[in-house]
Amino acid sequence: MKTITVLGSTGSIGTQALEVARLRGFGIYSLTSNVNVDVMEKQIREFKPKLAAMVNEDAAKDLRIRVADTDTKVLSGTQGVCECASGKVDAVLNSIVGMAGLLPTVEAIKSGNELALANKETLVEGGRLVIDLAKKHNVKILPVDSEHSAIFQSLQGCPPGSRALKRVILTASGGPFFGKTKEELKDVTLEQALNHPNWSMGAKITVDSATMMNKGLELIEAVWLFDVSPAQVDIVVHRQSVIHSLIEYDDNSVIAQLGVPDMRIPIQYALTYPERYPSPVRQLNLEDYGTLTFDKPDYEAFPCINLCREAITKGGLFPAVANSANEAANELFRKGKIRFMQIPEIVGSAVEKASSFKSDVGCDGYKLEDVLNIDKLVRKSIISETKVI
Repeated sequence: MKTITVLGSTGSIGTQALEVARLRGFGIYSLTSNVNVDVMEKQIREFKPKLAAMVNEDAAKDLRIRVADTDTKVLSGTQGVCECASGKVDAVLNSIVGMAGLLPTVEAIKSGNELALANKETLVEGGRLVIDLAKKHNVKILPVDSEHSAIFQSLQGCPPGSRALKRVILTASGGPFFGKTKEELKDVTLEQALNHPNWSMGAKITVDSATMMNKGLELIEAVWLFDVSPAQVDIVVHRQSVIHSLIEYDDNSVIAQLGVPDMRIPIQYALTYPERYPSPVRQLNLEDYGTLTFDKPDYEAFPCINLCREAITKGGLFPAVANSANEAANELFRKGKIRFMQIPEIVGSAVEKASSFKSDVGCDGYKLEDVLNIDKLVRKSIISETKVI
């Protein structure tokens, strides 16, 4: 029986990961959340973890009182989350949203824990640092994002050490605003942005899907996970979200992974790799769909994709600048302080003036402190300079 840790256990991916754990009979060493005390209490009582951590100090105090009759020790803050991540287990699933997932990822790797990664920002912010650290500690990073899991699964037929991979093709649902022009997107609302056609996700990620920033972040993540150049990563809009991504070999043979849009398939595969087991996900019946469609992204209406491509092509901390700017802008939009199309404007402006945050921003020899510092500088700049509505 495997024992796992779930970071971000009360969110969409975290709760589905615990569904998989329940089905497979996995033990739970630790769970973490930001502020959701109600759900965390229920999870503690069912899974009986040794540790639990709440990022919010007040939430941690509340939780300690609620679960005082259990054997679970409740920690708090980022330090508490990192302590949960560092406990020796068979796998740590990191589903924390945003830049906040980087430090726990580092601690999990340093402890030699296999990493099931649903936190794409970890590799966007600190790609080379994280990959080098994983190699040093001989740690596998297994992708949980449906697109990267699809690529990983499709690559299973590739001989070890082969460099026959020609192209990675990420599929995108197109989000709720597929087909809208740049002009039509100017006055869209948060409610409209959160109305995703295929996936049920947290608010931040759903807004990223609406701007298609998520696909830009996934492009950067693919570069690091599969050791390919940015030019080798293409994106196609596939509205049905049945083909989760594809790979192309040198002979132009294309292999894809298909399934109904349900995150429990990639979550389970990351936690049970290399084995496969029955899952609670319904069987794919292609006749239910009838037609699968493919379209080119509208890069004028959704410029975030190419902003991310530009950032990873420049290298160094440029991707970190793009991600931090997006996190700040995304939050401002969700709070009603900026308009939807200001998000790519803010990201583009940050990438353009990246050298003002750090003179050697394009250097690949950055350290963890450099990532953390530039994140703070970018957010501070955006908060002080952005005109709110």
